[in-house]
Amino acid sequence: MTHCGPLMQKLESEISSNCQTPNAINVSSGTSALQLAIKVLNLKGEIITTPFTYIATANIINWEDCTPVFVDIDPETWNINPHLIEKSITNETTAILPVHVFSNPCDIQSIESIALKHNLKTIYDAAHAMCVNYKGKSIMAYGHISCTSFHATKVFNSCEGGACFTLYSDLEQKLRQMRFFGFDDQKEIVNVGMNAKMTELHAALGLLNLTKLNSVLEDRKAKYLYYKNSLKDVGFIKFQKFKEDEYNYSYMPILVEREITNKLIKKLNSHNIYPRKYFYPGLNKISLFPQQNKLPVSDSIQGNVICLPLYLKLNYSEIDYIIKIIKSI
Repeated sequence: MTHCGPLMQKLESEISSNCQTPNAINVSSGTSALQLAIKVLNLKGEIITTPFTYIATANIINWEDCTPVFVDIDPETWNINPHLIEKSITNETTAILPVHVFSNPCDIQSIESIALKHNLKTIYDAAHAMCVNYKGKSIMAYGHISCTSFHATKVFNSCEGGACFTLYSDLEQKLRQMRFFGFDDQKEIVNVGMNAKMTELHAALGLLNLTKLNSVLEDRKAKYLYYKNSLKDVGFIKFQKFKEDEYNYSYMPILVEREITNKLIKKLNSHNIYPRKYFYPGLNKISLFPQQNKLPVSDSIQGNVICLPLYLKLNYSEIDYIIKIIKSI
């Protein structure tokens, strides 16, 4: 079966159990998860988000004929700064779409309070944040809808795919309809929709990877901490601030002094090591989106956060080699 088949349904069930949330709705990608979330909430006008994220977050806001409004980030967590959100709320604002950057939870408590005060919807971009808890429960259990990605670069992946999570039964029903052309359970067309279903092939890969998830998480955490302990005294490097029990260690981001960044990347490249700048350029710098005032924290960080290699088959001698190169700068 290709239309929400048995493997896809099994993966949904196991992901719901893993994330301790009742309603996982698997879709074809993290981007389609965000698109469906915006569509099912019938959002118009302005959506507040962060400039320090992957292009997909703001692209899909634009795609759905809404306007992304960028709010600056916290200098330590690299997440949207909740203390600046209310200054950007206008009569056109309909939602807040924060991102849990590198799986680091946003200040959800403050964001939800602001949203409630101003009658705004909340969608969380949790593309990086599988297996993360916030204040004792799954990060996917917050907001009207949380969206994640199962892309090949994520700590849990089905090669390509994603999911929406919601605690609202009416939204769950609409999301399931809209990912499959608007059909309901009786195959009657009751809603607008598109083809955003996860395939059985991707679901099969996801089920296999789910069996290895705990060992992958343990491996990444150990290697992250090894990197951090070895680099903590390097003067031109800073690390993202997070709570150890609210993080999945799926990436190894470091913030490098601006004068050093390109020199470090060039040196690593000369040894066939190719770290990427995350996230560069900042989305407030891209001409596709409405230009806004400078965002000093994001502007200072963008282009200077790089992610070092971190994956299951990476061995510690290779990490030592990378660390040696960094320390030689």
